[in-house]
Amino acid sequence: MSTYLGKLKQVLCVSALSITVSFAVGCSISKSSGSISDSTSSIISSPSSVSGKSKKYPNEVADYTMAYVKSSRPNEDYTSFLRGLSDIAAKDGITNWEQDSLTYRGIGKGLKKANLNGTVYETYKNNFSNGDPKKIEEIQDGYDSDE
Repeated sequence: MSTYLGKLKQVLCVSALSITVSFAVGCSISKSSGSISDSTSSIISSPSSVSGKSKKYPNEVADYTMAYVKSSRPNEDYTSFLRGLSDIAAKDGITNWEQDSLTYRGIGKGLKKANLNGTVYETYKNNFSNGDPKKIEEIQDGYDSDE
């Protein structure tokens, strides 16, 4: 039920934004209502549209993670890292990146690209996952992947 409410909120936001933009550029109501219904059906019918999962997202996360770890130390404050992840997710339309397995698989890929292993790898993995066993597993899956 909460997923449905989340989708409904997203549809309403898209609808309100479409109407606002349409009035701002002088489009007719009938023209904008067609795009609203198209957006609405797209969001409701396609789970990938709702979460915004693009194929490039995990690679962007991996590249960002690699760059971050190359320029930081394992026990630093991760606020700036999290802000960067949030920015990448927003750009790619990911609405709940903190719970998205693609985020953590991308982090794992980035840790591998940075050639981390041993204690340093384990420290980053535990810190980036905030100790969550599911996220640790997803990071490990990304690290172990051949992609």
